[in-house]
Amino acid sequence: MTHQASALRIAIRRVMFAKGLPAMQRAITTAVFAIFMLPAGIAHAQFWFGAQHTFWPGQHAPYKHKHHHRQTKSETAPEPLPKGPLQIIISIADQRVSLFDNGALIARSSVSTGMAGHPTPLGVFSVISKQRWHRSNIYSAAPMPYMQRITWSGIALHAGVVPGHPASHGCIRLKIDFAVRLWHLTKRGTRVIIAHGDVQPVEITNPHLFQPEAASASSDVATKSIGTAAATQGSQVSNAETPEAASLQVPGSVPAASAPKKIVPISIFVSRKLSKLFVRQGFTPLFDVPVKIENPEEPLGTHVFTAMDFQNEGTAIRWTVVSIPDEFPRIAGATKGREAPVKQTAPSVPSPDQANAVLNRIEIPQGTVESISKLLTPASSLIISDSGFSHETGKDTDFIVLTH
Repeated sequence: MTHQASALRIAIRRVMFAKGLPAMQRAITTAVFAIFMLPAGIAHAQFWFGAQHTFWPGQHAPYKHKHHHRQTKSETAPEPLPKGPLQIIISIADQRVSLFDNGALIARSSVSTGMAGHPTPLGVFSVISKQRWHRSNIYSAAPMPYMQRITWSGIALHAGVVPGHPASHGCIRLKIDFAVRLWHLTKRGTRVIIAHGDVQPVEITNPHLFQPEAASASSDVATKSIGTAAATQGSQVSNAETPEAASLQVPGSVPAASAPKKIVPISIFVSRKLSKLFVRQGFTPLFDVPVKIENPEEPLGTHVFTAMDFQNEGTAIRWTVVSIPDEFPRIAGATKGREAPVKQTAPSVPSPDQANAVLNRIEIPQGTVESISKLLTPASSLIISDSGFSHETGKDTDFIVLTH
């Protein structure tokens, strides 16, 4: 014990047994001396323990928190600001999530999806709800931090244990660092695609893809056409509430003084099974119309087209497409117990040929094409599928299309 510590101990004893001092004053003075006697290392450790303990469920900005997570070459952190529409693509076979911004891969990380008996559904989804700190309504209030819901029946992306094989009850577990940063990048409506294998967007040009109105068109036309399209092009589906609009500027389409600050992208769904085209804006149904499909007995597959950014002063828009294979081999070694570790495979080079052939088979009424063109914005999407939309499609959802 040092000379300084000995002196402090003697001082404490004198205070404790001093006559004439009130009991409360003696207790406070003793506590103060005791704090100063703590070694610096112990005091520092107790301070940081408190900070770490209160950080997770609190309202601090997780971007600034440094987690001790070892990054691998196959995993990169998302960029802080998206440049265009985001797409989250999950490969069951690879147990991997890929994040695309404006059609380009910006991040990739491992995931853990549903185990045998609790498979993760395959298909086309979107983020319909977000909570920083959520507990499961189904599985004994299990923690689901940084939750991003994609179905109201309980499927979500959230931070959790990622053991290297499927282990969840259907949700997509993300590594903590990735979950935190992804949560801050996405908005309601961000597209989520879950496939057997590793699929990715590829640029596509086709005369049958929707294009925006001329640059000289008034922005008021697009707003007014929401009601007129439902009245003139087909039957209105429902009166679901409109969610928050996505903050996307429209460069060059109208003068800066009259350009809308917030725009809600539209979603178009074409079903071969129903021979119909459906339109939603945000999560609000607008209208549906019959369409003609060449050789309707032949499958179309499932394809997700996404409008990226305006080009040529707002007279054209760039499109990408993700084509989802109908079938994919099951994960090798999967059993009812612990699944075998997943071996990641190299993604195949996508081709827009199949998607182009599908577009050429669909005939849409010209009036519908014009109405959709007036509503078209970046992040709008066109989904084509052999099936109809899932029963989970409803109020406060985009189109949910299951492929398995």
